Amino acid sequence: MHIGMVGLGRMGGNMAERLRAAGIDVTGYDANPENSDVATLADLAAALPQPRRVVWVMVPAGEPTAAVLTELATVLDEGDIVVEGGNSHFEADQANAARLAERGIGYVDVGVSGGIWGRENGYGLMAGGSGADIDVLLPVFDALRPEGPREEGFVHAGPVGAGHYAKMVHNGIEYGLMQAYAEGYELLEARDDLISDVGAIFAAWQRGTVVRSWLLDLMVRAVREDPGLDDISDWVDDSGEGRWTIEEAINSAVPVPVISAALFARFSSRQPSSPAMRAVAALRQQFGGHATRAARPSA
Repeated sequence: MHIGMVGLGRMGGNMAERLRAAGIDVTGYDANPENSDVATLADLAAALPQPRRVVWVMVPAGEPTAAVLTELATVLDEGDIVVEGGNSHFEADQANAARLAERGIGYVDVGVSGGIWGRENGYGLMAGGSGADIDVLLPVFDALRPEGPREEGFVHAGPVGAGHYAKMVHNGIEYGLMQAYAEGYELLEARDDLISDVGAIFAAWQRGTVVRSWLLDLMVRAVREDPGLDDISDWVDDSGEGRWTIEEAINSAVPVPVISAALFARFSSRQPSSPAMRAVAALRQQFGGHATRAARPSA
């Protein structure tokens, strides 16, 4: 099999290498000519065998993805398939699929999990699209997913939009899990009179405990590389999928207090001084006479 890959950054580049290692030919296009096998998307389309060309897109969600899909619609033909493997909103997938369908081009959205370790360990894949298009792509999915039963690393989640919807919920869960580990870390660090090695405690949880996970393994790795985590800022960004998860929870009247709290904790990390916490301190002083501290001097 031979496919095109658009976007050869950290994820797309590693995915292309894993595919090649599995015997699938990949022609790659990237905005950076140094990473690209071809000069243009038209050249990419021309390099792929017909009929039923497959192009996998791995560029940032939003305008970059829209621009690539618009151009691909002009260089691909009826029966070809575009796979959107970035982090597009599931409603954008449905609009993208409708535009491509006008030219008879199939569209499959795939939520991809695995990060920078996916090239070695395989990627978790959540796909949305028609059964016929999914069947064509199964050799690609099998090459990318981890070894073992297909259902443990790949799912055809439903029609177009279902793959990215599943990935959105996955990332929301990820927010909550990371926040729980982080709060446990801080609580252990707070009792340095009692706890002598926080990293060792996290390492001891890696086997046999109910909180063991790959995220826990990564936490152990991070603490081993930087005890005390002194070399990293406490600023935490978000990709947007946590916000989408909460918006969808509101639309569906589903309570998600853990995911919501995890997202808001990330917002708190970006405040050098929290106005909300100053307001809480002021109120405690007003109603209870509790002591307050002077504001920290500005840098």
